[in-house]
Amino acid sequence: MKRKKVKILGLSYSQSQVGSYVLVLSEIKGGRKIPVIIKPNEAQHIAMKLENIKSPRPLTHDLMKSMSDTFQIDVQEVFIYSLLEGVFYTKLVASNGVDEIELECSIGDGLALSLTYKCPIWVNQDIIDAVGIAINEEEVEDTKEDDDDFEIDSIHDLDTGEEVYSGKSKKRTVSIEDLEHMMDNAIANEEYEIAAEIRDRIQTLKDEQTKD
Repeated sequence: MKRKKVKILGLSYSQSQVGSYVLVLSEIKGGRKIPVIIKPNEAQHIAMKLENIKSPRPLTHDLMKSMSDTFQIDVQEVFIYSLLEGVFYTKLVASNGVDEIELECSIGDGLALSLTYKCPIWVNQDIIDAVGIAINEEEVEDTKEDDDDFEIDSIHDLDTGEEVYSGKSKKRTVSIEDLEHMMDNAIANEEYEIAAEIRDRIQTLKDEQTKD
């Protein structure tokens, strides 16, 4: 089974599915992008990891890592291996140093855990061929040289034509606007400590913009 390594390129509030977020995966070698719909709590954890926001108390994914560390189990990779009826099937590949095990999980949890464990993300080649969004050759060459600086403008749903992802800020994986969405969600869920941490990060980013 041929597969390719990918990374998280962008995270944005969904324009077509209210209450959800679109996470964009990008080939490490190649120009295709894969948009994935994830839940708010998964997006929150991913955003906090990407923005280096420390939670005042352990979140679910952090608790899982603490437990696995205690029993000397390490998640070595996240593998998105199948796509059926719009659902990405994902598994964690873990090891205790002797035995290797595979655990099924949602794609949102898998991507969140890839950041928690700092492990690689792999995608089945067939999935990229089926839903990967290609960019023109000139942009592909640019991304090969410096993919961290590349950002697509938007991604549209192939069925409805609606915009599901918008690259709002050059060189930023999560925009200030999307962090504000997450802060509002945290307040709505009475996660006031997390909301305060996100608020502080937003203010830091705004201060940096003012200096620029």
